[in-house]
Amino acid sequence: MPIGRLQWPGYPRSRDTLSVMSQPAGRGTSRRQFLAVAGTAAATGLAGCGTGGSTPSAPPASSGATPSPFAPALGGTSGETAAASSAAGAAGGPELVPGGAAAAVTHGPRDRSRVALTFHLGPHEAGQDLSLAHQLLTDAARLSAPITVFAVGQWLDQHRDLVPVILAAGNELANHTYTHPALTTLPADRVTAEITGCRDVLARLAPTQGRYFRPSGTSTATPLILTEAGAAGYRTVVDFDVDPLDYTSPGADTVVARVRAGTRPGSIVSMHFGYPGTVSAFPRIVANLRTAGLTPVPVHDLLT
Repeated sequence: MPIGRLQWPGYPRSRDTLSVMSQPAGRGTSRRQFLAVAGTAAATGLAGCGTGGSTPSAPPASSGATPSPFAPALGGTSGETAAASSAAGAAGGPELVPGGAAAAVTHGPRDRSRVALTFHLGPHEAGQDLSLAHQLLTDAARLSAPITVFAVGQWLDQHRDLVPVILAAGNELANHTYTHPALTTLPADRVTAEITGCRDVLARLAPTQGRYFRPSGTSTATPLILTEAGAAGYRTVVDFDVDPLDYTSPGADTVVARVRAGTRPGSIVSMHFGYPGTVSAFPRIVANLRTAGLTPVPVHDLLT
């Protein structure tokens, strides 16, 4: 079994992603409340999301310390960002305490009828046009199908008006690095910088969120990534066992078929904002899950 990988009941010794796909706030908020928040964000922030925004910059060299080397860019000192992380724990959010290597999970327990639909959100998935993101979030609220959003920290900080829209419907926000590099190509200090940079953005913008990390540019966390994630306070790195390759734009019908073919109890499905086929497929994916007796839940609900 790979280093640091948790084994749920029924967990296979090799990843069970379909071979054709092997390439790389508060809960219970009403739909009316969600639409009110979404409308406010659309009026005040969505237009702004179509302007500004720069190409993600390379992270600065890190000293290797746990506090984020991005702290000055995030509008505070490293002490302030560390305090924000501590305050998150006090506010009911995750208290990320540095420790040993994190454990990677590809799915949750196979003996419960739950699955997690996860979506990557950042410059590659949404760019500056957030209309598709708003559509997906609206559908998730309408269908009472909460999702987990793995956000790129630098991009999310530039589009922070989207944060309350994401959280209003009981969705979950998690860490998908600060600039979305190919994480397996970076040395340890750069990996640390990417993880802690996004961690501190989430601690500041959404203190109750940010419990989980997913690396960018790879479908499987390496031992180095697991070590640095643990040092940044993460106990769990979330991989996935279903990948419909929606980012290749195969069309909504193909995305629906691939998710249906690969999903079983405990599955974690990886998808992306910003692709019309994915957004169009989402209601059918949810309907298929429910027909099969499966309930979409955030990652935290799947794993606990």
